[in-house]
Amino acid sequence: MKSSRSGDTVSRETRLPPPTQTRTIVVANQKGGVGKTTTAVNIAAALARGGLEVLVMDLDPQGNASTALGVDHHSGIAGTYEVLLQHQSIASVQQQSPESETLSVVPATIDLAAAEIELVPQVAREQRLKKALAAHLREHPVDYIIFDCPPSLGLLTINALVAASEILIPIQCEYYALEGVTQLMRTIQLVREELNPELDLSTILLTMFDARTKLSAQVGEQVRQHFPEQTLVTLIPRSVRLSEAPSYGTTILGYDPQSVGAKAYVKAAGEIARRGAEEPVRSARRGWPQ
Repeated sequence: MKSSRSGDTVSRETRLPPPTQTRTIVVANQKGGVGKTTTAVNIAAALARGGLEVLVMDLDPQGNASTALGVDHHSGIAGTYEVLLQHQSIASVQQQSPESETLSVVPATIDLAAAEIELVPQVAREQRLKKALAAHLREHPVDYIIFDCPPSLGLLTINALVAASEILIPIQCEYYALEGVTQLMRTIQLVREELNPELDLSTILLTMFDARTKLSAQVGEQVRQHFPEQTLVTLIPRSVRLSEAPSYGTTILGYDPQSVGAKAYVKAAGEIARRGAEEPVRSARRGWPQ
């Protein structure tokens, strides 16, 4: 399954265990400001720096994941739009990220904003990304595919949910933390029933944790009550450095690898990798908030 990693300098101490098969993970939450893109790019970078082959699919027309991973995504650059609507192969549009030699990105340009409308009349419109990925993986196997989705439940997000086998939901440790999660759970259930029965909620990541406040601890406890097996032990702290990194075209691992935010995402990626390599991925088919 694995491709050659000539020149890999990952040490034995930092190397992460590979999964038994490609893991396809959607990072989704239609509630904005929860650290969704920050989570997608930093988990991807940490997995890649751990010696794993990672592909990020940027499905958000804003292209923030593409910016953070240092790849070109101005108008005219081929990317996710061309894969979904012009039948271009993923291999022909992906770019290597300067974050790691084992991290590639399919960028999102502003053209992707029209995709929600243009996909509507298409045959098998929800299956476009799934078919493109299946064709890609036959020739270019990787360890992880991570989808960064827009903060909505439109056709771009649905394409990712149909193509993936797992969902990672970042939930911020603030008021109304579970706001919107119930709607997302209902969408996931519909996708399972109609389009992708293998889709599971495998991971919850608590973000913007502030140890100085009781609120963060209370929200964390509430989320763990709803998702006891899916919630990672690692907490992502509220950090100015995390918000600064994308403006420099890099992740927190490239911007300030010794910061608390960088260390937290490295630990979270380690949890995700070990869960996938050492035990069946935990899922939540029942028990989410009503």
